[in-house]
Amino acid sequence: MTAATAVVAGAGREARRTALLLAAAQAIVGSAAPIAISLGALAGQYLLGPDKSLATAPVTGFNLGVALGALPAAAIIRRLGHRGGFMTGTVITALGGLIATLALFQASFWLFAFGLGVIGVGGAFVQQFRFAAADNAPPQFKARAISFVLAGGIVTAILGPQIVIFTRELLAPVMFAGSFASILVLAAAGAVILSFLHISTGKSGSAGTAASDARPLVEIATQPRFVAALFCAVCAYALMSFVMTGAPLAMVGCGLSTDDATLGISWHVMAMFGPSFFTGSLIHRFGAERIVAIGLVLLIGCAAVALSGLELWHFWTALILLGLGWNFGFIGATAMVAASYHPSEKGKVQGFHDFVLFGSVAFASLMSGAVYNAWGWTMLNWLVFPVVALCFVALGALRITGLRRPGI
Repeated sequence: MTAATAVVAGAGREARRTALLLAAAQAIVGSAAPIAISLGALAGQYLLGPDKSLATAPVTGFNLGVALGALPAAAIIRRLGHRGGFMTGTVITALGGLIATLALFQASFWLFAFGLGVIGVGGAFVQQFRFAAADNAPPQFKARAISFVLAGGIVTAILGPQIVIFTRELLAPVMFAGSFASILVLAAAGAVILSFLHISTGKSGSAGTAASDARPLVEIATQPRFVAALFCAVCAYALMSFVMTGAPLAMVGCGLSTDDATLGISWHVMAMFGPSFFTGSLIHRFGAERIVAIGLVLLIGCAAVALSGLELWHFWTALILLGLGWNFGFIGATAMVAASYHPSEKGKVQGFHDFVLFGSVAFASLMSGAVYNAWGWTMLNWLVFPVVALCFVALGALRITGLRRPGI
């Protein structure tokens, strides 16, 4: 009994060490995302001619890169291991930052969008951090491990926007080039942190012994719990991207400064990741479905505040509520997904999950620019309500299914 307790305690310590390293890497390498998101549309608008309808296309490129990179990232991580795979992701992130910087010097809109797409591919590896932390953790620590990693976004929320503020004119007269050049430094620092990562690929005994029992992806993806979890994750993330992508354009369009828009994104990202310190504990105590539902209510609050006025505080408050709603909705849905597959199935499930998720997010970011240019900021926020309603329908259907079929 004493030996067994020591083994469990050792596994817990190793899981915490892994989660903390991944959280640190998330904080540094993950800062490329707020740089791309806060400046992508503004730089796109800067590079375009009179027609600004494609201004959000670079942000779409970033999200599309995350989507297209999901399956290759999972395959590379399986092939090279977590440390080698994640360090490969930092190289790709650095390459994207270099391409985006060169594109700004050449005033090439589509090359810039491509560069953000490459940064997004690097971001696909960052998205795997939370799964790596959960897979390396004992069952009772999985939700907390996910929260630990996402809590690294607190630093991201501060670091990314501050880099934008202090570097966007660093390589003047080429606006924003300094911010994207800084991504190379972030990627290098992240690679150093990840070099200390040690996750045994053969750690999960069930993964090694049950590989032949792995279910087909179709069977896993048609489980009611998986369907509801993926749907809620997609909607929470897509709505966040949809509103957030349009917010800097709306703020600048209402006469606010670029710094106001950047700081708004900073508050938003901080709200996205700040609650992660306790979201895992809340999921453990109240259940993932209830936490997802709270996140959906917060998203409704975001839209309501955004529709109530166009002052700076309206934008910032709406973005904070948007971040909080994403945190509860997405982390809760991720915990539901993690509970729906076996260790031997994780690679294909996680790759499929992120492919669908970020493909939807990419579409949402592209539609954000189109909707904003056609109908304005008001319509962007009205569209939140029907999507949230569908999520509540999915959660309700899952609950009814669970009541009828206990044990699912």
